[in-house]
Amino acid sequence: MDYSSEPPASQDAAPHARGGELRRRMVLVTVLLAAVALVLDQLTKRVVETTMEVGQSIDVFAPLLRWYYIKNSGAAFSMGEGFTWIFTIIQAAVLIYVAVFLVRKIRVWPWALALGGLMGGVAGNLTDRLFREPSFGNGHVVDFIALPNFAIFNVADMFIVCSMIGICLLLFTGRELDGSKSGAVKPNPKLNGNDGQETP
Repeated sequence: MDYSSEPPASQDAAPHARGGELRRRMVLVTVLLAAVALVLDQLTKRVVETTMEVGQSIDVFAPLLRWYYIKNSGAAFSMGEGFTWIFTIIQAAVLIYVAVFLVRKIRVWPWALALGGLMGGVAGNLTDRLFREPSFGNGHVVDFIALPNFAIFNVADMFIVCSMIGICLLLFTGRELDGSKSGAVKPNPKLNGNDGQETP
């Protein structure tokens, strides 16, 4: 007979509440990081547009870094120019998939940061494609960061690349969205003890 003064349901309530609060914090951090990345990307592009002419180059830390203002109709790092609308659809699909299906599954901070950065970077370039010239869905992305012997890119590209590196490392180490290791046997709450018998 169980003489506990607190029913089992009440005993389990606190851990569940803490878990729910942690999940909400992770989702909030993911969304905030995405918003910061989007704002930084759009602000820097706005500064470039208002202070430079297309094709203009300004030395920052020569010869390592310079601003070189171009408009890119392709993907990240000026790849695939001429297929703007395809990249618009792909970026919109990626953003929706991450926001709707992945963010709610996050249980560990590394995934929260990686997906937040990815969402913000994708949203930054998608904003250009949707609302910049020449037309809706075919807008050209503003690129301006130039390194020696490297493609010209922007702040959104930086967030995307850094986030993808983080995601690749998480996948390589087998860390899943809920923090578990891929391939590990997860406990079955239906089993009672170690005898393998299901709880009636």
